[in-house]
Amino acid sequence: MLSSPAALSSDPLEVLQRVFGYASFRGPQEAIVRHVIAGGSGLVLMPTGGGKSLCYQVPALCRPGLAVVISPLIALMQDQVEALQQLGIAAAALHSGLEAEENQRVWRQLNEGQLDLLYVSPERLLSGDLLERLGGAPLALFAIDEAHCVSQWGHDFRPEYRQLDQLAQRFPHVPRLALTATADPRTQADIRERLQLQQGEVFLASFDRPNIRYLLRHKQSGNAQLLQFLAEHRGVSGIVYARSRSRVDRVAAELKAAGYDAIGYHAGMDAEARRQALQRFRLGSGVVVVATIAFGMGIDKPDVRFVAHVDLPKSLEAYYQETGRAGRDGLPAVAWMAHGAGDIPQLRRFIDDSGASEEQKRIEHGKLEALIAYSEASGCRRQVLLRHFGEGLAKPCNNCDGCLEPQQRSDCRVAAQKALSAVYRTGQRFGAAHVVDVLLGGNTERIRTLGHDQLSVYGIGKELDRGQWRALLRQLVSLGALVSPADAKGGLCFGPPELVQPLLKGERDLELVLPPPAKEQRRRSAGSAGSAVGASAAVDADDPLLAALKTWRREQARDQGVPPYVVFHDRTLVELAAVRPGSLSELGSVSGIGTAKLERYGTALLEVLAAAGDR
Repeated sequence: MLSSPAALSSDPLEVLQRVFGYASFRGPQEAIVRHVIAGGSGLVLMPTGGGKSLCYQVPALCRPGLAVVISPLIALMQDQVEALQQLGIAAAALHSGLEAEENQRVWRQLNEGQLDLLYVSPERLLSGDLLERLGGAPLALFAIDEAHCVSQWGHDFRPEYRQLDQLAQRFPHVPRLALTATADPRTQADIRERLQLQQGEVFLASFDRPNIRYLLRHKQSGNAQLLQFLAEHRGVSGIVYARSRSRVDRVAAELKAAGYDAIGYHAGMDAEARRQALQRFRLGSGVVVVATIAFGMGIDKPDVRFVAHVDLPKSLEAYYQETGRAGRDGLPAVAWMAHGAGDIPQLRRFIDDSGASEEQKRIEHGKLEALIAYSEASGCRRQVLLRHFGEGLAKPCNNCDGCLEPQQRSDCRVAAQKALSAVYRTGQRFGAAHVVDVLLGGNTERIRTLGHDQLSVYGIGKELDRGQWRALLRQLVSLGALVSPADAKGGLCFGPPELVQPLLKGERDLELVLPPPAKEQRRRSAGSAGSAVGASAAVDADDPLLAALKTWRREQARDQGVPPYVVFHDRTLVELAAVRPGSLSELGSVSGIGTAKLERYGTALLEVLAAAGDR
């Protein structure tokens, strides 16, 4: 172990090269490091993979005393401690997962001044007498990692982080560095206020991850889209995020059945199963983890080539953080997501049923609307994403589906004028639902009480339906023409005049992608159902071939220990019985049979089909 940080050097570049083995700092790292070494505090915003840890680890070795790092997760602490120990740095962590002997050893090192860095959770820091003990020791700095947890506006608010304002009061002369990869301007301001960093510097690196390709798809039934995407990424490590534990289990089973080295991970698994899953992912080169959001924070695996979402995440901040786990090595990676209208009501119910305060619910609804605006953006996704974090991108990125796969657009100049006029005439304080009610001429008690049925904009928007108006409003938000500031409590108001006025006057061309009318969506849905019914009608339920296919599927499921539908859905078996393909190429055209399943089951299926034909 290194005897003490002071014995190394006060030159951060020498420490970086000698201890960490890097030739030079990246981006704002050097400015941050020198600021902290000089005794300064501040807020660091840097994307995942941008090198936040070095911003406090190097100063910890250049300043005398102990550096205390506050981190929310045991796995995150252990990862960093093990990495630092490999470098010969005296680092340790105090947390609930330690055995008694290890806990005593860390306390002994702490009491004897043998540690350079100590990692603790906020709960551990604030409980017992740890703060009192630290008060009698020389301290190099405090680093508050995942600092967005401080803010109620952040996507992962944790009340215990609020109490970290004690550090400024107890240790006013010790540098405090708050670090996060995900904070919009509102969250940034809240972090600074809560941690009393208003006088500290703000170091803002670009949020852009240009090596990540953002691809969004409108969700269809089943997981055929996911399997099609994964077929292009066989043999590489990736993460698939799903909303619920049961969905994780189903998707993981289906991926295994399709021949992927897939494992599930969620909080419902026992600790040992989660530990083994995490180890397989960390050590493997082609493992796919299907997980809830319980998985991922603090994982430093650099070669994750894709992150896929089969459900909408809960916010744009959560999406950014989760997708940021791909391509940490800077090489090309993909963030893929399938989203659908059915996701939105469920997420809204989660918020409404959460038991949170009404203010917190408004915050969460606002975050959901920002995510929906991103998912419905008609142009460059990256521009919308970066704008959410207060950063501009002058030109489209040409590395997202919005740029690479432009969709059919409609001239929305007049509709935008009507929408903006409705926002203005109703006082720039109501949410999208009320604005749409006014545009559609809704006969609600609230509209009558407010007198909004007497406005000139009442009922002027009947050329679009409710879903189309909501989509248009969200896209106006994504363009920055409408905003929902903190004090608006979910209401919409005008953005910068230079964006609003040309639209309000009809002086700017505006082509947007709008969803089909609701009646057209219902017609399409009925048509799809009709196709399925037609296929089913073409095959009798007692058809011997269909019965043979179901028997074969049941045997496959039993041998693999998975539900039968994981092997093939009923709809696929019905189509097989109706079409009766006679070759591998014909099999490959059947719905539900992708490359992997064709390779795995193709020959056996042809044998079942041929045997039935001989009877």
